[in-house]
Amino acid sequence: MFCIQCEQTIITSTTKGCSYTKGMCGKTAEVSDLQDILVAALQRVSFWASICHQYQISDRAVDRWSFQTFFATLTNVNFDPERILNYIQQADIHSLKLEQLAKAAAIQANHSLPPLSYAAQMQYPKNKEELLKLAPNVFLNRGKGDIEDDVIGLRLLAIYGLKGLAAYMEHAAVLEQFSDEICIEYHQIMNVLGNNPTDISELLDLSIAIGALNYKVMEMLDAGETTIFGHPVPTQVNTKPISGKCILVSGHDFKDLRLILEQTQGKGINVYTHGEMLPAHAYPELKKYPHLVGNFGSAWQNQQNEFAQFPGAIVMTSNCLINPFAGRYADRIFTRSIVGWPGVVHLENDDFSAVIECALNQSGFKHTELEHYITIGFARNALMNVAPTVIEQIKAGNIKHVFLIGGCDGISDERHYYTDMASQVPQDSIILTLGCGKYRFNKQNFGDINGIPRLIDIGQCNDAYSAIQLALALAETFECGVNELPLTLVLSWFEQKAIVILLTLLSLGAKGIYTGPSMPAFLTSNLISILQKEFDLKATTDAKEDLARILTVNAA
Repeated sequence: MFCIQCEQTIITSTTKGCSYTKGMCGKTAEVSDLQDILVAALQRVSFWASICHQYQISDRAVDRWSFQTFFATLTNVNFDPERILNYIQQADIHSLKLEQLAKAAAIQANHSLPPLSYAAQMQYPKNKEELLKLAPNVFLNRGKGDIEDDVIGLRLLAIYGLKGLAAYMEHAAVLEQFSDEICIEYHQIMNVLGNNPTDISELLDLSIAIGALNYKVMEMLDAGETTIFGHPVPTQVNTKPISGKCILVSGHDFKDLRLILEQTQGKGINVYTHGEMLPAHAYPELKKYPHLVGNFGSAWQNQQNEFAQFPGAIVMTSNCLINPFAGRYADRIFTRSIVGWPGVVHLENDDFSAVIECALNQSGFKHTELEHYITIGFARNALMNVAPTVIEQIKAGNIKHVFLIGGCDGISDERHYYTDMASQVPQDSIILTLGCGKYRFNKQNFGDINGIPRLIDIGQCNDAYSAIQLALALAETFECGVNELPLTLVLSWFEQKAIVILLTLLSLGAKGIYTGPSMPAFLTSNLISILQKEFDLKATTDAKEDLARILTVNAA
């Protein structure tokens, strides 16, 4: 296997990337190799889909399936080799179907078809053992030793960014948001990457194009969430247990949460959110359910301890799953959508009766603990409502700086940086936060500035869209560029969604972003230098030193 797509990848003095029998995430070499084969198979689908689109031929079912399946290859999503194998077989069926349509259209138009891409030339046996023999030909670092490391690094930046984009496309599609134009561009980019591009400028431009496309996807996702569930409103959420039977919902899928809330009404079951589901409490169409009682636990990496302690059923709706057998709760966790772990019950439809039965058979919480509330719900609409007051306080000199501190959380010890940074931000500054990185400090009391909370929780990682809208509104009011605002972005990355959020910000011209706790291992020192030169990208160092540097520049 070869995998280098997340922060916890193995790094030694001689090698970078997980290349043993099992990756640091718990993914086996077999699953990793099958996922790489699946990526190539999806690139083959995109080759034929791109040609079909030239003849105004499209298949929405195949388009949706393509990015949904690509989502399954992200970190901590699907560890089930049989389901990955099934995806590869489906890719073969879809490719052949699109190939026939493309060839028929080309003949009718008297056109010649373009040469097959590298991925489109591959033949994918139906037998798993034969398929696995293809793995070295489709490893994402293929060509290593014959081409520059910078080329491989930029290919990986693009493919991992596109993985993150595919995840957000699926989140939007679940909420009935779909764009044929975005699908066309997605297939075009996927096809380019399936032909082993080697030009550094082209690959860097492609990565920024992925970021620009993701901005459209985030806008679409925002529309889906607010249309179906209403605009989030500032809301206090209890983080302590309440006595009674219980279900814990993790991941990102608000639609699944609503189904669970609907199906548990009147059954004496309390529903809790976990991780990136925390923002659900702020949406009017979700918070109206009285048995949505609070948030339990923190970020994804703590789930083996927290899920083991949770005395009820657990549902994982999207990414961030880790080995449930290690925590001995595999018999009461259920997966949905593209999530999977061998031996764990996977729910194929919208019937959550098995989850409800499991919850009723568990002990539930015996006691109600003393309440502890945190405030959430400052997504786009709420931010725009508070923007005039923020602007007024900036003009009055009461707010000197705005920090966006958030992103993906992770397991490395260096992540205390984000707690330190938030704790040391001056009292005349406010902190915006999003993603599960906020769990590093979101239970602290930061107070307020003349009624404006100093800690403003925007929501999930994809709610970076809301923060961008605030920045654009501030820039318009102060008649300056976003980079001239008293605003600093301090982002933590772990996996591919965070990579595409960074690419989105870079595509919008954002500069001076601090990112950490380390730079992605797939980026060479030369590529990091290019990003620093082009975008003033900065690696986090020491929180106190970085904060002093930021405030010195702001004062100047």
